[in-house]
Order: sequence, then C-alpha cells, then structure tokens
Amino acid sequence: MRTSFRLRAAFMLALLAAFFALPASLHAQYSGFQQPTPEELSMKDEPKAPGAAAIYLYREETVDDNLHYHSFLARIKVLTEKGKELATVGIPYPKGQFQITDIKARTIHADGTVFPLDVKPADLLVALNTRSGNQVNKMVFTLPNVEVGSILEYKWQLRYDDGSLSSPDWDIQQPYFVRKAHYSFLPYKYLYQVTDSKGNSANKLLYSYVLPPDTKVVYEANGRYTLNVTDVAPIPHEDYMPPLESLIEQVVFYYSGSFGMEDYWKHEGASWSKEMNHFANESKPLKEAVAQIVAAGDSEDVKARKLYDAVMALDNTDYTRRKSKEELKQQGLKRVKTAEDVWQQKSGSSDEIALLYLAMARSAGLKAYAMVLCNRDRTVFNPYFMSMRQLDDVLVIVMINGKEMPLDPGKRFASFGQLAWPHTLTGGLRESDKGVVFAQTPGNSYKEAATVRVADVTIDRDGAVSGTARVIMTGPAAARWRELAVENDEDEVKKRFNEYLRDLVPDGVTADFDHFLGLDDYHSQLMGIVKLSGNMGTRTGKRVFLPGVFFASHAKHPFVADEKRQTPVDMEYADNIQDQVTYRLPQGFTVETAPPATSIPWTGHAAFDLKSAVDKGTIEVDRRFARAFTQVPPKDYSALRDFYQKIATADQQQLVLTTAAANTGN
Repeated sequence: MRTSFRLRAAFMLALLAAFFALPASLHAQYSGFQQPTPEELSMKDEPKAPGAAAIYLYREETVDDNLHYHSFLARIKVLTEKGKELATVGIPYPKGQFQITDIKARTIHADGTVFPLDVKPADLLVALNTRSGNQVNKMVFTLPNVEVGSILEYKWQLRYDDGSLSSPDWDIQQPYFVRKAHYSFLPYKYLYQVTDSKGNSANKLLYSYVLPPDTKVVYEANGRYTLNVTDVAPIPHEDYMPPLESLIEQVVFYYSGSFGMEDYWKHEGASWSKEMNHFANESKPLKEAVAQIVAAGDSEDVKARKLYDAVMALDNTDYTRRKSKEELKQQGLKRVKTAEDVWQQKSGSSDEIALLYLAMARSAGLKAYAMVLCNRDRTVFNPYFMSMRQLDDVLVIVMINGKEMPLDPGKRFASFGQLAWPHTLTGGLRESDKGVVFAQTPGNSYKEAATVRVADVTIDRDGAVSGTARVIMTGPAAARWRELAVENDEDEVKKRFNEYLRDLVPDGVTADFDHFLGLDDYHSQLMGIVKLSGNMGTRTGKRVFLPGVFFASHAKHPFVADEKRQTPVDMEYADNIQDQVTYRLPQGFTVETAPPATSIPWTGHAAFDLKSAVDKGTIEVDRRFARAFTQVPPKDYSALRDFYQKIATADQQQLVLTTAAANTGN
C-alpha cells in the first residue's frame, strides 16, 4: 500500500514506507462469505502446486479512495500440518489516522462444519517513534479449530480519514499458490486537488507492474482499474536467491506530479542531488579541517586516502547509538544538519559520514560525486517502480588520476577502494557532469575476499586430535565479524564464531575460538585464533581412517541436491578460500593413502585444487577454491551444479594411516 496526500496527511507516507507494506490478501464487501464447493471441501492437494502446504482458493482486494477504505478477503485451503500456520493472521497498520475494522473470520472443516471467530482480535504495539509520536500496531487473530483439510476465510477493512489517499500495492504473487484473485481500485475523482507531503501537485495517476505477458490491468469506463489472475505460482524459495521484492508479480499505483518514469526520475534525481549538495556544503571550517589533514603536495590518491581514514575514525551511530535530544543539549550540541556538524560532533550516521567525506574531498580539490543506491541484500533496483524508497545508502565517487573510484565511507569497516558487498552489483542514481543519471556499481574481485584457514593437527594412534587453527580473513568476511563485534558483547561473538567453526571441522572435533587479532583495524587482516581437540579418526586393526580435507569434510555444499533452478543464483560476493592443514602422525605410522591431486576448473567462473605432500612424520593437505563469479542465471545452473558436485566428491576423500603391526597392548 502506498499513500498520497491532500490536506493534513503528510507524515503518513514516510511512516508506512518505513515499517511495512500491507499484503494484498483480503476483501472489500460487507456481504457474507461464499459457500465452499464440494470440490474445495474434499480436496487433498493441488495438482498445479504439488506438495503445497496450503493454497489460496481466492483472494480479493478492493480499494476506493473516494470512500477512503481498503477491503480484503482471503480463502485458504490447508493441505498439511505446516499449512495450519496460516491460521494466525497479523495485520500491521499505523495507529491513529488508519484503523482496522470489520474483521470477520471462520474455519470450515472438510465435513462442512463452520467455526466462526469468537474472540476479539488483539491490537498489539509493534513500533513507536518517541520523537514523532507515530505508532505502528498489528491486529492479530487466530482462526479456531483449524485442522488439515480446513478452509480458512477472513476479511477486514483498512479505513483512513478524509484527508488521506492510499493508492494500493497489489502483491500478486504470494508464498502460496493462488487459484484465483481479483483486484479493484477506484482512484480519487478530484485529482486536481491531490498534493504530496511537500505540498506539490500530485494530480496524475501512474502505475508500474511486473506481470506475465498475457495478464493486463484493465481500465474501465467508470474510472476503475481491475485485474483478474488465475493459477499464480508461489514466490520461489531457493538457496542463494537475490532479493525478490521488486521482481515478483505485482502492480503499484502512484498519485504523482510526473508524467511517467523518465519525468519522475529526472525530477526526483534533481531534488535528491540538491539535498546532497546542501548537506555537503564546503564550509570554511571544513576547508580548514581538510588543510590540517592533507598537504598541498599530496597526490590525489594520497589526499583521498588521508580523508578516508579521517572520516572512518568518527563514531558511526548506525553501529553504536545516536545521541538523544537531551544528550545533545547537555553537551551543547545540535542536531546534525550539515557535513560541518558531523565533523564538529565527531559522529554521524552512515549517510552523514559519507556526505562529510564528499564535502571534504571537494574541499581538498578532488572531483567527487554522490551516489544513492539500494542494498542488494534487501532489493534489486527497478527504475520502472517510481519510488525513491528503493534507494538506501550513499556512496561517494571520487576521480583519482583520471579514473572514477567508488568509495564506501559510510560502512565502518570497508577498506579504501572496496565496497561493502550489499553495495556491489547494484543500481541507483548518481551525480555526473551531465546531471543525475542511473548507475550500477561494480562487483568485487575474488582476490579482495580471501579466507585462509591454517591448522596444525596432532593425531594419536586411535584418531584423537589436538592442535591449533588460525582463520585469516580480508574483505567482506572480515567486515562481517568486525560489525558483529561492534553490535554484540564478547560472549556473543565467541558463541557465533564457534557456531561458524562447527560447520567447518570434522565430526567429533571441537573448535574453541579464543580471540581475534586486528579486530579494530580495517586496514589489516582479521585473524581468529582457535584451539582444536576431540577425535576424528576411526581405528581398525593397523589402520586409522581420517577425513582427508579437514575444513570441508562434512561441508554442506550448495546446489548438489537440487536438480533445477527457477531464480538466479546470488552468492553475495566473489570469494577465495585456502586451507592449509598439517597433520602430525602418531609415532610408527605412515601414510598409506592420501587425497590425490585434484583440479576442477569451471573456465571463466571458478577453480578448485587439492593436493597433499608427505614428509617425515607429517602430511600437508592444501585445498584452494576460487570463485570469481557472484551471480549465475538459471540457464547456467546445470554447469554450476556439476562443478559443485565434483567438489563435494573431492572433499569426501580419506586419509589412511597405517602401522607395520597392530598395537596389541601389554
């Protein structure tokens, strides 16, 4: 649901955007529920959705901005135990100007017995902004006596006052298969009266959509927009998917002052750039501060790096805590309004620190531009959806020696020249010499994302082990643990790292994390120190059988079990993992079988190499895996799966130790 405004409703759009997007799941009429058919009552499964836990028999949403209400209806068939989870319904909404009314619900058993909702829904607080007083609640109810085979039916209305308009988002695809759905929207008649939150005219109705080629929104003679759909596939759920928020089937309506997509982004881009440059004003105090950091004879690269280190040393309140109004007053500080304020207070949000860097770079004589983009872990930028709410974070693009370099000073542990992975391979808007334009960020190099796992393991005659390990990280993996350490206490970090190690070491081995080296220095490698103990071998007669690959012997290799793929693969960032393990053999034992040299290429995408070397009393196993790709389209999934299947086989090879005679004891 998206909200436009006339009269006094300006604050509601930001509130709705920040907290939720209501699911298009319910109905618009006061009439009773429809009678279930014999087929609906008796059905055990849906042939068009094999194995589904539940399906939507019917969904309907009606919106009338003249009468100021949304009305919703859902009819659901429960097919398995898991499907019973849909019996609990939660409806988030902004408390006050909006209200949920006319909730009706019932459960119908397969024999036709009806159980109406007989308890009052709970109105629960979800979030409260203490500064603005805005509040988001959730209306929650649970349908009674739900069992496998039941039909769940419920409907409710969202009502809002005469000073507000609320254009809908129709979420066509749902987590479950939809047999049939109907959507209807009657826009406000008097478009010339509609204004946005800033008082600008919003007298045009636009809509964007992602729909199959044979599915169309219909504009009717009475001014109503309708859409009918049947047999809608559920939202895919696969490992390593990109965010699907802007990719699934949907229709989004807007009250707008723009004539279309191009006009919208031109206007919004210019407004955003003006706001960025106002904040990043090159004031006299900032220029004086820059003069203390850089020298006149410094190269462009040196200037950019010195300024980067200076702003990265500030308190990033997105990782700690923003000062309250009372604290600012006690310390004689004011609310941050400009880059100069950020520098004087030595703290700011991620975006504020990024814009401070922009201002300081310009003050140092560097050519620099702002860019705003979406987080790739949240959504994929889609310019056909006319909303600046897609765009989350600010980057700075600096010209160094004639070449543009995107920088990420708003991410606390992003090294100079490296973007945080959610800021790679993503889109947004950027300033340029030609004005504000669409832009895409580059991916990372696998060489910048290295994890080296080194272990020294002593084995006794029965397969018990002891030793130490070091996990050395650079790039995204290091940044992730550094951020975790800022946001959590030492015990929680240790718990999380031990959980990470548990998925690496062989069954029977305990990896106990001790401490990090280089935790606070984003320039350096991050090293985790680990103690190893336990038993990973099997003794049979004169032989000891051990996993040949210490850190991946029971890894859960992705894609091996899944034959087909619907969505693109998104593995966050290109990666490079090296394992260097030294096994120290028990006295009197030699290596009978070692993992053979194995090389598995996927030309242009990735490579895997495994080799071992036997010396007096030791064997060293070296495993290297370099993945240069981040994303793979479904058409290449077969090759991807074949590559990972071969790796999984290589990682299961054994190390066999033997002695000349079995140990028979005394």
